[in-house]
Amino acid sequence: MNAEKRAAIFNRLRIAIPNPTTELEYTSTFELLIAVILSAQATDKSVNIATRKLFAVANTPRAIAALKVEGLEPYIKTIGLYHAKAKNVIACCQQLITLHAGEVPNTREALEALPGVGRKTANVILNTAFGQPTIAVDTHLFRLGNRTKLATGKNVQQVEQKYLKTIPKAYLQDAHHLLILHGRYTCTARNPKCGECCIVDLCEYRHKVIPTPHLMAGEGSPNSKQATVA
Repeated sequence: MNAEKRAAIFNRLRIAIPNPTTELEYTSTFELLIAVILSAQATDKSVNIATRKLFAVANTPRAIAALKVEGLEPYIKTIGLYHAKAKNVIACCQQLITLHAGEVPNTREALEALPGVGRKTANVILNTAFGQPTIAVDTHLFRLGNRTKLATGKNVQQVEQKYLKTIPKAYLQDAHHLLILHGRYTCTARNPKCGECCIVDLCEYRHKVIPTPHLMAGEGSPNSKQATVA
């Protein structure tokens, strides 16, 4: 995939998704950090349901640490792996208090040293909270990178580095959220909605199904014949 095509892809995504941002609900960097930790292997919707109740009661490191694991678990028990996550969240809050005066650090090294925070979570915080041009490669970004050929790789580290190297600088700040939202709602895992995709003619997915010209112009019925690109 060449640079011209990459730029066109991100230009169309920016037009289609004018306000790219996380779907996690938060009112502070700390709340975002806790929400992202809880979101591992869970949906944003399930996390939001839990954190609405949790943050109404405790939304600072000291307040959540005071709950302890047994007090935190009832708020997040509907989220997958809640027991392990509760331990990480409490330990994270304690470390924020001890080492960072209750503030969320803005460096990768300090973030990744926090319990429950890996590279992906650190990238989300650096990008969303601190405005740094990072790419957090989750399942959506990994799938999109390899499927469209925007960033191919055998593991998330390879895909992340390819994204960082090839995404046009003008789009790098918003690229993470543009891609995750496109992957979540259009370029889905099992049945990608190629007929609704704004970059269908630009992506290099071998098995995409693209609308025939009269459909792209708005003619015909939704059940009209489509062309499969092998």
